Amino acid sequence: MNLPKLFFFAAPPGRPVLSRSKASAGIVAALLVLGGAFSDGAVALAATGPDRSPAGERLHALFESAWQQELADNPMMATYTGDTRFNDRWTDLSAAGLARRHQHDRDTLSALRAIPRAGLTPAEQLDYDLFAREYEQRLATHAFKPWLYQIDHMGGIQTLSETAEILSFQSVKDYEDWIKRLQGVGPLVDQHIALLDEAVREGRTQPRAIMERLPPQLALQVVDAPEKSPFYPPFQRFPDGIGAADRARLEAAGRAAIADSVLPAYRRLQTAFVERYLPATRASVGISGTPQGADYYRERIAYHTTLSGLTAEEIHAIGLSEVARIRAEMIKIKDQVGFKGTLQEFFVFLRTDPQFYYKTSQELFDAYLAVSKRIDPGLVKLFGKLPRTPYGLRAIPATSAPNTTTAYYQPPAADGSRAGFYYVNLYRPEVRPKYEMEVLSVHEAVPGHHLQIALALEQASMPQFRRNAGYTAYVEGWALYSESLGEELGLYQDPYSKFGQLTYDMWRAVRLVVDTGLHAKGWTRQQAVDYFKDNAAKTEADIVNEIDRYIAWPGQALAYKIGQLRISALRREAETALGARFDIRAFHDMLLATGAVPLDVMEPRMRAWIVAQQTNSEQATSEQAK
Repeated sequence: MNLPKLFFFAAPPGRPVLSRSKASAGIVAALLVLGGAFSDGAVALAATGPDRSPAGERLHALFESAWQQELADNPMMATYTGDTRFNDRWTDLSAAGLARRHQHDRDTLSALRAIPRAGLTPAEQLDYDLFAREYEQRLATHAFKPWLYQIDHMGGIQTLSETAEILSFQSVKDYEDWIKRLQGVGPLVDQHIALLDEAVREGRTQPRAIMERLPPQLALQVVDAPEKSPFYPPFQRFPDGIGAADRARLEAAGRAAIADSVLPAYRRLQTAFVERYLPATRASVGISGTPQGADYYRERIAYHTTLSGLTAEEIHAIGLSEVARIRAEMIKIKDQVGFKGTLQEFFVFLRTDPQFYYKTSQELFDAYLAVSKRIDPGLVKLFGKLPRTPYGLRAIPATSAPNTTTAYYQPPAADGSRAGFYYVNLYRPEVRPKYEMEVLSVHEAVPGHHLQIALALEQASMPQFRRNAGYTAYVEGWALYSESLGEELGLYQDPYSKFGQLTYDMWRAVRLVVDTGLHAKGWTRQQAVDYFKDNAAKTEADIVNEIDRYIAWPGQALAYKIGQLRISALRREAETALGARFDIRAFHDMLLATGAVPLDVMEPRMRAWIVAQQTNSEQATSEQAK
């Protein structure tokens, strides 16, 4: 999904716990019950209102209380989910604020453990166990002080202005909330400066190789007039419903807030970053070069893959095997199009030949739009249930486009007030290959991120923390698996487009090798770049951005391929077990029905469904024989 960091700005250290815990056995048991009892692919839903047990009522009351506290403690998260109640403030990142949220996490987990799990329905037990995992993870991650890594080249306080991208400026109150946020930028920036200084004292800085990218980003914020600030554009596009007098008042207030709070704050940040933080950044690129680094990386592996016991060495070996497999497929395509050189020479050809690139950003945008329109009609062949929520296409903001990835997806608001958006990078169209556009759109929009996430958000019977769950291995594993569905949707008819799909599959396989190489095996940044270039046709600009992303987010890139491999294996299991009775629509609907869950939860659930499908089929055959 590759969302800019600001979208998770100051969120608590972790979404659900991803290592196996004491609760896992209970999760598996609950899913076996659910899978066996609902063989048609439906999901058991917890009872509501008077049908709930006393324990169930306490459980759901805790879920709601915790969710509301989450939104109040993390206004950016609330904004992101479409809740506008806290649009006038930022998250408190002071030492006191961090300590308060940590204590609340402990209290919440204690309150959960006071609820008798045995008195819950199987569906509620699943909710209970997943909730426990989340808060256990937060408490475990707290020891590694992740808040000291709030800033990187892809996002953070220096891209805070992009918050406006997810806001709806339709009323006077929307603008008044934005003005209050602008007035609060000064204290927020000072909190960040304090965190940067703390990171220097503790030796928990980001690598210099990626932090050297930040001065130009900071310079975009330090302008000589409020009207030039990236925080100012909302005041240049008032809706028709706001009258002239209010427009003048709001614009003046916004200009004053930028002049009095925003600009001085970013000057302070620029000074602190350039004079104190940047000189103290570390020369190493792997997280192992920080205090507790090796332990933190092991925790990140478990967190992002949602699997326990999977080591860096094992993942590295899986990556090498996948690279070899995909490389053989690439050679077949190279030979098919009649290219006579080596695979590396073919990569150079693809990176440099003008036929594979658009000349202007507008041409590139229009082509992405055309691809998306071609994909949508074919979805009914593969899915029985599609989301009601639409998605749109947008360009990645110019402030972050030079330093971020090719595309990302922004989910819709939970209440349906904002559509999902597929963001594409139009910066330097000459490095954005045409042959990657189909596979990229499948991944980021449909049937990838938008289809999966929108369906989850529309599951009104699930608790909010489940509907908004972001288990990377499931979410990104699904999106990468979706890339393979392109052929079933009538895509990749051109051999170069098929090569684009292989390029993206190779990209995620390379991640397994490179991420573990950087953070567990002592690889240099250049080693990682060279390995990537040797095995993928991605452009130089994309490769450098990708490597720097892996450096900034240890372990996150592992989730894609690990998740895809597990989902693909489940499909093969189902096809083998069910034979002619295998229904791809039913398989996909069942896989997506509970929203994102850890892989060690998804797998037993799907295997129980396969068994139930077999049993139902055998019973139907027996009835027909009678």
